[in-house]
Amino acid sequence: MALSGHEEIKTLTAVVASACLAATPLGEASAAPHWNKSVKCEETDPEGRVIPTRYGNADLGWNHFSGKHNIKKCRVVDAALAGKVDKKNGGRLEYYGVARNKTRLVEIVVIVQYARRTADGEYDAGRGKKIGVITAYCKGMNRCPDWINE
Repeated sequence: MALSGHEEIKTLTAVVASACLAATPLGEASAAPHWNKSVKCEETDPEGRVIPTRYGNADLGWNHFSGKHNIKKCRVVDAALAGKVDKKNGGRLEYYGVARNKTRLVEIVVIVQYARRTADGEYDAGRGKKIGVITAYCKGMNRCPDWINE
């Protein structure tokens, strides 16, 4: 079966387009990882910074530290953020707090990215917004004790 010149061009164009699509690596269409930018809680530090704790994903934000580090109450994070910045490196801020239950004490560390983007450029909060809380954890342990959530 012979094709006309016009049909040959259409067929050749379809073959080239298919080859180009097949050669494109999957996942490169959107370089930024998916994360939920919605705010779970928010605190203002003594210097007037409004710091959001976003839901995030498994790598940063509430969804990261509430599971991995067992912090399930905003008040645990907010208590540390209500104090002064303990360590600053550009947009990265560290706040230290203490959780107490009778005679039990544990130090809380909250890491904040007070910038539109994370330091590695992977995440973007959007124009005029801050990434906020990256993670929170109990110093010296992988998982905070259950009593901090009481």
